[in-house]
Amino acid sequence: MNHATIEKNATLLLILSFLVVTIGGLVQITPLFYLENTIEDVEGMRPYSPLELAGRNVYIREGCYNCHSQMIRPFRDEVERYGHFSLAAESMYDHPFQWGSKRTGPDLARVGGRYSDEWHRQHLIDPRSVVPESVMPGYAFLLNKEIDGKGIGKHLAALNLVVNNGRGAMYSEEQIANAEADFVAQATGNDADGMLERYKKAQARDYDGQGKITEMDALIAYMQMLGTLVDTSTFKAAASR
Repeated sequence: MNHATIEKNATLLLILSFLVVTIGGLVQITPLFYLENTIEDVEGMRPYSPLELAGRNVYIREGCYNCHSQMIRPFRDEVERYGHFSLAAESMYDHPFQWGSKRTGPDLARVGGRYSDEWHRQHLIDPRSVVPESVMPGYAFLLNKEIDGKGIGKHLAALNLVVNNGRGAMYSEEQIANAEADFVAQATGNDADGMLERYKKAQARDYDGQGKITEMDALIAYMQMLGTLVDTSTFKAAASR
């Protein structure tokens, strides 16, 4: 068909544009109805332990997500600075997820294990003591806010109701029943064998070194696991320039 004819006929142009958009949309959407799951299974992923979940709640409550994203995009500069780009499966248990690209501070998707517990403790107490150029406020008060994990089992049960990722319940009945005990075990390192069995690659110790369980323990436990569950060496780390 003569292209000039289409350009001069507004009605014809509208109809043909609608057909093109419809066909393109169907090509993209239709395959999704035949997929059992749109998130690739990745070995190693698990829901947060009770202590990590409590730390994540502190992270969200204090607005840490306003300055720190948890999504490494597949661009060369981000991959070289932060590590392997983020995989969709790594957020499968997040409610809500911590994606984004607005960063006043660095991306934290793979911060787990990069720094010691003491570094995190000092950074949260006085950010400029370890990063002189930091504009982050201090969170020393977290050292004095004790928590005992009471009711954390109900939180796990509630997440089973609201997070549906196509893989059944996030937490098992065993995990819910032992939630408070696992919370204490991970924060102290005492009698932690059962917790470590229920939550693979979890770590158990006194994170803030005070001998009591605080919100600082929970927050550091959460950050120390970020990006540690998946072996990214099995994925191609190609990134755009």
